[in-house]
Amino acid sequence: MKNVGKTIKSLRKKARLDQVEFAKRAGVGLRFVRELEQGKTTVRLDKVDQVLDFLGHHLEVVCNDME
Repeated sequence: MKNVGKTIKSLRKKARLDQVEFAKRAGVGLRFVRELEQGKTTVRLDKVDQVLDFLGHHLEVVCNDME
């Protein structure tokens, strides 16, 4: 989650939104945004998806090549 959090923080800053405005526009709580950006591992995946959708991004599950 640390990489996801860092990416979302970077995208938020690129959009020139502070955490308060970002939370409001994305439809999530400020606490959630703070925890997400800090890489907390227990954040709700549906809310992560909601935030990423707001930013025009998505999560993707890929198979690790384990030959």
